Amino acid sequence: MTDLEVQAKRSGEWVRPLRSASAVLGVVLLVAFLVPLLGPLARRYEYLQALQFCVFAFLVPALITVGAPWDRMGLASRQTYAIAESGERVSPLRLRWVDRRQLRRSSISGRRYVVLEAFVFGLLTFVWRIAPVADGLVRHPWLVGIEALSLLVAGVALFSDLVESPPLRPRAPRPVRIGIAAVEMWAVWIVAYVYGMSHSSWYVAFHYVAGRGLSQTADQQLSSAVIWLTSAAVFLSVAFWNLAQWLRNEEDLGDELDQLVREERSRGFFGSRDF
Repeated sequence: MTDLEVQAKRSGEWVRPLRSASAVLGVVLLVAFLVPLLGPLARRYEYLQALQFCVFAFLVPALITVGAPWDRMGLASRQTYAIAESGERVSPLRLRWVDRRQLRRSSISGRRYVVLEAFVFGLLTFVWRIAPVADGLVRHPWLVGIEALSLLVAGVALFSDLVESPPLRPRAPRPVRIGIAAVEMWAVWIVAYVYGMSHSSWYVAFHYVAGRGLSQTADQQLSSAVIWLTSAAVFLSVAFWNLAQWLRNEEDLGDELDQLVREERSRGFFGSRDF
């Protein structure tokens, strides 16, 4: 076993637990904001409804995508991988849904699809925050499940094209991913800023009693701050990660190490490496 392979094995030993922890945290947050304990609170205060929205739209999709739980969910194969004529590992010998999706993704140019995913995701985040829909979430709790599902699906589709989620690999180059993350963040920030600076609340379903609990103004400003901070934490992390990787030399030791880690994770047989 070479020194490079030893480093790959050691890297994989701490990467895998971190990915698993990320996926578990995403599922815990999703369940926490769907169960009766926290769900009713989001119908009383704007800032808690905004936090619920941020969990569904940003935190859960990002954490699950980074966690890459596809093989543990039975959606990706743990079998050895087939080799294309170019020498690239393209698909497992027993294709499952995520494997087939990655095979299709790798055969086409991804820039326009990533832009389309970003547009759909941005449109959904806007729709779920407009006044009639947000008020409807207060009056009709069953809509929260639809909100969570739609944002989760659109979010995972987008984030899987912004960060690596083995076996899924982003289709667009890193500069495009950085630009999309920045645009999504700024779009959310603009809406949150306009709402935070508004002289009256956009949402009429929330009721306030003078001298009891939060005032309307405080609730409104907290709601804006929650959206600002959460979207910044997620999209700035994505942008800086891609920037750091982009600035690295493509031929350096780190890229070779990453390649070996991916091979070790998927149990690829070419080279018959026994980690």
